[in-house]
Amino acid sequence: MARVAKKKAKAKRVAKAKPAATVNTGTSPVVAKAQKAVDSAAKALDAQLDRVGKARARVQKTGSAAAKQSLASANAKLREQRLKVAEAKLGLAKASAMDSVREAEESAKKSVSALADKLSTKADKELAKALKSFESRWKKARAKADAKKVKAAEKKATAKVKAAAKKAAAKAKALEKKAAAKAKAEAKKAAKAASKKKAVKKSAAKKTAVKKAPGRPKKSAAKKSAAKKAATKATKSAPKKSARRGRPPKAAKKAGARRGRPPKKA
Repeated sequence: MARVAKKKAKAKRVAKAKPAATVNTGTSPVVAKAQKAVDSAAKALDAQLDRVGKARARVQKTGSAAAKQSLASANAKLREQRLKVAEAKLGLAKASAMDSVREAEESAKKSVSALADKLSTKADKELAKALKSFESRWKKARAKADAKKVKAAEKKATAKVKAAAKKAAAKAKALEKKAAAKAKAEAKKAAKAASKKKAVKKSAAKKTAVKKAPGRPKKSAAKKSAAKKAATKATKSAPKKSARRGRPPKAAKKAGARRGRPPKKA
């Protein structure tokens, strides 16, 4: 009989101890501690089950009051130990649940971080693409605006160059006109001087030719020479007047000369 009771107790103990083996063990310190408490409580429960089985065997064998008291005390302790196992399992379940939450939180954080990295990378790529597109559009618009400015500047510069060229041409024309007038005046002056010099040279050449020319002199020159010679002879042949002092003698009066009024004309 005792052997059968012991078998029942062992079978019951195995049935009670089996759930503890199926409890999921975690890697976190809290879960590990809770699992350790469950294992310890299950071990204590197995030991108490052995005591209960032994106490029951003594009661069946002897039937004494002490054996019955020992069995009652063993059963009370068995109940307490079962409560402890239940509490340990509950603590393990809570720890496992918290660990699951922690793992879920960590997983969520990792997922969020991975998503953030992915979105950041994607945003960087899209930003680079958008910047490139914007840069292309901006450069195109800026090139167009700059081309307009350059065209306007070229137009302005061309007008300025044309005005400067026109002014320079007018100035050059005025200078050419002035230079031509000056050259004309100088040429006229030089021609006049050359003409005067030529006339002087011609006169001098004529005089030289007259002096050096052989043969009969011209009539006018001969007449002048003969008159000059006659005057010279007359001067030499005229008698010299006697020199006297005082008043010169009066000239002889002409015949028929009278003093007073001249006679009236018939």
